[in-house]
Amino acid sequence: MKLHRQLLTAAVVAALFVPAAHAEVAIDVIGGSEITFEGLVQADGNWFDNDLTDLNGGDAGNGKNSEFELRRAELVLKGKGPGNVEWVVGYDAKADKFLDTNLKYKLAGNANHFVQFGQFKQPNSLEELSSTKNNDFISKAAVTNTYAVARRLGGAYSIGDNNWSVTASGFGRELTRNLAHGSGYGARGTWAPINDKGQVLHFGLSYVDYDTDADTLRVRARPNADLATARLVDSGNLVDTDRVSTIGAEAMYIGGPFKAQAEYYTSKAKRYSHDNYSSDGYYLSGLWNISGETWGYKGGTPTTGLPDEPGRGMWQLGARYDHMDLNDGNLSANPVAGRPPIVDGVLGGKMDIWTVGVNYYWRSNTKFALNYVMVDSKKYSSTARTFVNDDPNILEARLQFFW
Repeated sequence: MKLHRQLLTAAVVAALFVPAAHAEVAIDVIGGSEITFEGLVQADGNWFDNDLTDLNGGDAGNGKNSEFELRRAELVLKGKGPGNVEWVVGYDAKADKFLDTNLKYKLAGNANHFVQFGQFKQPNSLEELSSTKNNDFISKAAVTNTYAVARRLGGAYSIGDNNWSVTASGFGRELTRNLAHGSGYGARGTWAPINDKGQVLHFGLSYVDYDTDADTLRVRARPNADLATARLVDSGNLVDTDRVSTIGAEAMYIGGPFKAQAEYYTSKAKRYSHDNYSSDGYYLSGLWNISGETWGYKGGTPTTGLPDEPGRGMWQLGARYDHMDLNDGNLSANPVAGRPPIVDGVLGGKMDIWTVGVNYYWRSNTKFALNYVMVDSKKYSSTARTFVNDDPNILEARLQFFW
């Protein structure tokens, strides 16, 4: 931990010398590779208006119903060259894990046609593949955090143009030990029939299939609060699960200072001794750049530029609706009087979430975010012998520094 703190301190000190017009530190050209240094530091606070579940686990260290945490401390070295080679090595000093750590070779020098080896985000989920520093909301949508396959070791091949792409990959575990496991494969295709400056219409479809770790699967989600220590929907451990397959569909529209996007996931777990388990969910979101800026589009994902007037900054207002359904079973009356109802299948619960928020980007390196989250969840309780509602509200804040 002492080493991690030293790395983070050195990174922040280095970033203070970055000119205001740039978002990375140029290091040197070594062996024909132009090396730059990037970083991301995020500090979060969550204030919980709990209903039934204590979302911060009874930990009163930071206040009875609040949590504060350094969320990320990411340090990234990137290289361009020699030739058509690009490479990256990333490490999160807060989470003590590697980030993107891979090598990419651009075929014939085409950035849209490449092979890639190492650890990288798998080809699925518009929100997961978008840059973390430019997330529309403090927490990614519950379905993204639950169903999207993030960084894994593997290899990928991608081909496309400015308005379409097809990417296929094979993957194994995460580079950092004792994290995500399960070998599998994935593919994602995107198409943007409209791709002009300030005007983009995007569609995408993805599929991932992977082996479970020790034939066990647990599908659960936080209520769009990254510092919550409890989940309101939870399938429980499914101990005879062979493989998981997930289909994702995505759409996005950019019209000047407005952006709307949506994703839907449906997932199936193949089980040995029980019926297969299926669950699904989606989100719809909208974002408005009050100060008039728009977004770019590259590689099948949106890009967020700097404020048009750095001193004034860039203001954003957003709203999002999430829905998750982890129920795949039925509840029937017990023929024996006084006995609990009979659960046939898995009753992991349903959750609906509204999030409203404001973001403020100041100059080229600083972002402030404030979100208010309203949750409506319902899950079967064996203690109550019926479905129980749990409807908390959460206030979230984030201070972010990046370069």
